[in-house]
Amino acid sequence: MAPSRVLSPQSVWDLPAVLAAFRERGIKERHVYKLWSMLLKNPDVAWSDIPDLPKAAAVLLEQQFSRCTSTVLRCQQSTGGDTTKLLIQLQDGMQVEAVVMHYDTSDRYTGREEAAGWGNKRSTLCVSSQVGCQMGCTFCATGTMGLKGNLCCGEIVEQLVHATRVTPIRNIVFMGMGEPLSNYEAVKAAVGMMGEPRLFGIGCRHITVSTVGVIPRIKQMAADLPGVSLALSLHAPTQELRRTIVPSARAYPLAKLMDAVAEYQAASQQRVFVEYVVLAGVNDGPEQAHELGQLLQGRDMVINLIPWNPVYQPDGPFFAAPAEGSVEGFQRILRSSYGLHCTIRQEKGQDISGACGQLVIQHAQQAGGCSSEAAGSSSSTGGLKDIEELVAAAPAAAR
Repeated sequence: MAPSRVLSPQSVWDLPAVLAAFRERGIKERHVYKLWSMLLKNPDVAWSDIPDLPKAAAVLLEQQFSRCTSTVLRCQQSTGGDTTKLLIQLQDGMQVEAVVMHYDTSDRYTGREEAAGWGNKRSTLCVSSQVGCQMGCTFCATGTMGLKGNLCCGEIVEQLVHATRVTPIRNIVFMGMGEPLSNYEAVKAAVGMMGEPRLFGIGCRHITVSTVGVIPRIKQMAADLPGVSLALSLHAPTQELRRTIVPSARAYPLAKLMDAVAEYQAASQQRVFVEYVVLAGVNDGPEQAHELGQLLQGRDMVINLIPWNPVYQPDGPFFAAPAEGSVEGFQRILRSSYGLHCTIRQEKGQDISGACGQLVIQHAQQAGGCSSEAAGSSSSTGGLKDIEELVAAAPAAAR
């Protein structure tokens, strides 16, 4: 159970909260979308200056809501310019991160992007859904701190609001701090706002939700979030190994997890992305590659191998990055022996602690110690494979 967090004032980007308040005052829902649309154009507009907004709505917003409940404490750009990391402070002083990854497709530009109005460059935003995480993955710094609280819908959407002031965002991945499916209702509402054509207009096929494997919610996703992609943080090919590095595997055994994913795919007709963090001497050997191939063979999945991203570890290193060539060897086994579609994630933002959460924990240490407001994570955004390339690999029925 996540510790309770109550915002006062609430975020105007919190869909459930705003709708509930409007209904209570008898204000029509259509005015909510008018409000958000105006805020995207003019973030500082006075409530009373929004055209056709009822006076009762303006009074309500002034009393109970804030245009933005979070602030950007730090904005870091990687040396190569391909990653921008935002350290965001929440209303109660806790901190989360959002990471923007910039992709240049000039070398494989076909003109399709220009026809869609994007040119040959695009950006993907990785958002956080919780402060900390209760899943306790041993290679993830966020997991070592436990769960400090869930983000509300508005705090998730505000990460997108902040990011759009850096660059236009085309893709969203829920791969930052926290387990998205453990904060399901807020994530579901945030995805709805992100995809709303009258607002951000990010299509469902451009949104990916990652999970370590919360089985009941995986089964719900196909109905609740149609078209949204699922990414499974697997990291091990057997239950025995998985439970040593992903403690939540004790509650969600691998066999039942794979059954839930199969059920999701049958309902959604979508390809699933499998994330596999490669840890030297732990899960990177030929034996594990063959076990993973046997587990996934015949399933409609794309495996994304993620060389472990070195993270800030105040108590010393516990894992090491894989040796040169070992990830490629792992990939060859999956491709040649099992016919699986497998990619290797390109590294991004290591010079600015690119994996989500690292900037938070470093900032807290510099301020005099890691407190309950600090978190760290070796989550997979340190080198996110261009999500559009993975989606493009899916068959037409899966889109």
